[in-house]
Amino acid sequence: MPGRWAQPLRGTGYLLGCLPTALVTLVALPLLVLPAPAHAWGDWHRRRARRLLGVAVPARPAAPPGGPRAWWRRMRDDSGARRGMLWPVAHVATGLPFGLAVLLCVGNLFTALVAMTLWWVFPAGSGPHLIGDVPVTDWARALTAAPLQAVVLAAAAWWGGPLLARAHAQICLALLLPSATERLARRVEVLTRTRAGALDAHAAELRRIERDLHDGVQARLVAVAVRLGVTRESLTDAPESVTRLLREAHEGIEEAMTELRTVVRTTYPPILADRGLGGALAALAADSVVPTRLHVGTLDAVPAAAESVAYFVVAEALTNTAKHGRATRAEVHVRRTGARLSIEVGDDGIGGADETLGTGIAGIRRRVLALDGTVRITSPPGGPTRIAVEVPCGS
Repeated sequence: MPGRWAQPLRGTGYLLGCLPTALVTLVALPLLVLPAPAHAWGDWHRRRARRLLGVAVPARPAAPPGGPRAWWRRMRDDSGARRGMLWPVAHVATGLPFGLAVLLCVGNLFTALVAMTLWWVFPAGSGPHLIGDVPVTDWARALTAAPLQAVVLAAAAWWGGPLLARAHAQICLALLLPSATERLARRVEVLTRTRAGALDAHAAELRRIERDLHDGVQARLVAVAVRLGVTRESLTDAPESVTRLLREAHEGIEEAMTELRTVVRTTYPPILADRGLGGALAALAADSVVPTRLHVGTLDAVPAAAESVAYFVVAEALTNTAKHGRATRAEVHVRRTGARLSIEVGDDGIGGADETLGTGIAGIRRRVLALDGTVRITSPPGGPTRIAVEVPCGS
């Protein structure tokens, strides 16, 4: 029974709320031509409509700053902004009559219930009147006309209330949300920006690898080649120095191999290929300076690009926790939900993470956006810090 009554009650409450807000909108209409008040008032109604319809809606971009000229340019160039300016008029035109209709319906339903049971309490000539100005002065009308009015109004509220509420909510979302074309245009803009960032990151990564190979591995191999050349000459001229030169050459080769492994590891960690994402993350958690609990859900097959991003996100986040967070513990949650891979890293540190300070968060965001993923960072002063990442990982 509660489930059967929930929808009519939600619709009635929604429409009763529309009546006063439509009156406020009508009075405040001159203020609602300004971007900030119009944006805030529209967002509040958009959330109401979303809750009533039970649908997820994309967030609207913040109201742009600027004076009258910026506002005029936005009205001229942005069809979504023009629709948003029509919303107050549509709200008044629909919210007032819809809200008034449900108010009259509920009010007359209450009057009918009073007329059925308490008509005799009122003094003569001041008793309840039914629709059509029909007075209830005896039990005959109280038990016939009043129940009929109650049944008709209850049926109207039961069937008509949710329909009117959904109609108003759909009008609200149609005017306050971007159209499919606008969402596609914004999506293309975001993808263009993230792809440009990915190309920049790729170029920077190539320059880093080239620099590491040139300044590290190549320099050490050149030194080894020089030592081997000297050793060859010393075989006849100074046999006693051969052992020292061979030892130095051997040490140089080992150092070059170590640096080469480091370069390879920062390009694509071999541990991912050897142990998979779960095993690689377990190794990161075990090696972390801060005690870390790892929770890995069902992953199935994850593309290499998504694995690499997840690995670097966790590695960078745990490094930040150890270097800047002053945390005593950390947790890592990784799971796959459909075609999305979710990574969440949290700690009990001091918080205050700021990606503008070069703490590695900007690198995390750049890697994730390159795969068309999302990053949410919560790190208030005093902590805790939470980094939540989602990346697509195919079907």
